[in-house]
Amino acid sequence: MAAKFNFNTIGLFTTDNTRMVAFYRDIMGFETDWNGEDPDVRMQLGNMWLILFPRTAFEQMTGREYSYPCGLNGTVELAFYVPTFSDVDEEYARVTALGAKSVFAPQTMPWGQRTCYIADPEGNLIEIHSFTKD
Repeated sequence: MAAKFNFNTIGLFTTDNTRMVAFYRDIMGFETDWNGEDPDVRMQLGNMWLILFPRTAFEQMTGREYSYPCGLNGTVELAFYVPTFSDVDEEYARVTALGAKSVFAPQTMPWGQRTCYIADPEGNLIEIHSFTKD
């Protein structure tokens, strides 16, 4: 039986949608028509969607309390592929110059991947990587 799933969206529960929208729009290049007031934010980059929803609104909606990580969140990462090794370095320099928090400067791993990590304003890890040497 063929799977009916089409995985194309990541959701993040937030404490500050305004700050998160500015980061993902202005630094990471997502597009959005968010009006600055609604709790639900939908952002798009290519075929991928990112949704942001306030933690307090989610708890109210579901009638439950949740625990959330503090500081850098090592639970999950958002991974962004770029074409070449030099693109990893260029994008790392660009996003950190725009205010993204550096976590791990670009390095080539023993398995042949060039990778680096930054964090968004709420500590979610973002990987920028490539497997293609210049």
